Amino acid sequence: MNTEFTEAENSAAFGPLPTRPGKIIAIHVAYESRAAQRGRRPEKPSYFLKTSSSLSWSGDVIARPAGTELLAFEGEIALIIGRTARNVSLDEAWGHVGWVTASNDFGIYDFRAADKGSNVRSKGRDGYTPVGPSLIDAQSVDPNNLRVRTWVNGAIAQEDVTRPENMIFPLAQFVADLSQHMTLEVGDVILTGTPAGSSVVVPGDVVEVEVDAPDLGLSSGKLVTAVVEAPAQFDESLGNLPLVDDKQREEAWGSREAAGLPVVAAADETSADQETAASAEDALSPEILEKLKSTPTAGLSAQLRARGLNQVVIEGVRPLTPGTKLVGLAKTLRFLPGREDLFKSHGGGYNAQMRAFDAVKPGEVLVIEARNESGSGTLGDILAIRAKFNGAAGVVTDGGVRDVAAVTEIGLPVFTRGAHPAVLGRKHVPWDYDIAIACGNATVVPGDVIVGDDDGVIVIPRGMVEEVVEAAHAKEFEDAWVAERVAEGHPVDGLFPPTGEWKAQFEAYRDQQSGN
Repeated sequence: MNTEFTEAENSAAFGPLPTRPGKIIAIHVAYESRAAQRGRRPEKPSYFLKTSSSLSWSGDVIARPAGTELLAFEGEIALIIGRTARNVSLDEAWGHVGWVTASNDFGIYDFRAADKGSNVRSKGRDGYTPVGPSLIDAQSVDPNNLRVRTWVNGAIAQEDVTRPENMIFPLAQFVADLSQHMTLEVGDVILTGTPAGSSVVVPGDVVEVEVDAPDLGLSSGKLVTAVVEAPAQFDESLGNLPLVDDKQREEAWGSREAAGLPVVAAADETSADQETAASAEDALSPEILEKLKSTPTAGLSAQLRARGLNQVVIEGVRPLTPGTKLVGLAKTLRFLPGREDLFKSHGGGYNAQMRAFDAVKPGEVLVIEARNESGSGTLGDILAIRAKFNGAAGVVTDGGVRDVAAVTEIGLPVFTRGAHPAVLGRKHVPWDYDIAIACGNATVVPGDVIVGDDDGVIVIPRGMVEEVVEAAHAKEFEDAWVAERVAEGHPVDGLFPPTGEWKAQFEAYRDQQSGN
């Protein structure tokens, strides 16, 4: 192992590190406990970069900018490369790690959505990667038996050990994987993910992280960071402003309860989670999907009315392209009436509208509440392209659509009140998504079944769809037989619907067709 470095390189400028790292690479999720907490378990490692100017040392403070809310800590094990690694195998990888130490992957969730996974602003700020205070020789420890612990104001907040059963990926895999794509140089730092327990800290809190090998009595010592508030000015003309919603609060705090948010009942979990599409058991079977595609909305609407549901039509919307058929599960997006101060805080950057279009899944219909206000566009060609790429079944909006010619050419089924050239901010503020909404005077809940054709768009509760479509399909079969008789010149009296002798003839025909 190469452990040679000059005293100047090991000066206070680089704290305990052998040299200024050329790269700081962080892992999104590595611990089973963290994956369970988030409800998302990756199949392969994923990474992001942090700036070398984000480094700080034990005893330094971390500044939460004024006007931000969600500064979260993440106690982690840091690997420091001691020998250049390029295309090394998994068996060889640990031999290229020179040292391990404690680290804290701080981040401001107020910028997390805007960063879209890059974490440039949320985690790249000065001082947001404390490491130290001491290095442990990596070759003297077992990478499968390292412990990381985090304390907030003296109380334990995180504790986990890198045993195989606790890790989604072994530590050495990060070195081997990354070395396939880039040369890992001496001094480069890899932050190996955080276990469950990460949460929000506020000015006045003190966070401590320690990495140790309990069986050997080796320790990094406690990495101590105090949180302070600092003045900050974010210029909207230059970039995104801080912005949080309940989803970011839940992610930053670790749970809805910890964030002080209402606990969502199990039946409402899909609508509460902005990143969760309808579950596999809610997906429409191929048979039901085909029957919905071949059944007119008029017939489906009649069956819903027969079951007591009358407010199921999204009023006033028509397809951009006549002859369009639309079937899918609802994903919802809500706009509030335009208000300048709210649009300033919620309209720019990676807002709810953009997040909803990015998150729409194959087979979903993005249903937009715009309060029947068509005086500005609620989507245009770029967002239509995004929805099309994601495999969306279509879009329904009780507002307007911009770039109509381009949107039509894209081929995404779109139902709208009409075209309008104005941008969103003229009438609307993008506010939230994956919640119950009112579109065209109809209530739409995420996971509802949406069906549209030239007659309009209807909403079918997911729990009723099989019953409704089977009944409508049977009625369509009957109506087709009746239409043939009427075309032959028979009067509709007693035939529409069939009664008496006509009913007997139809039932005989139906039984013959079904093979009974």
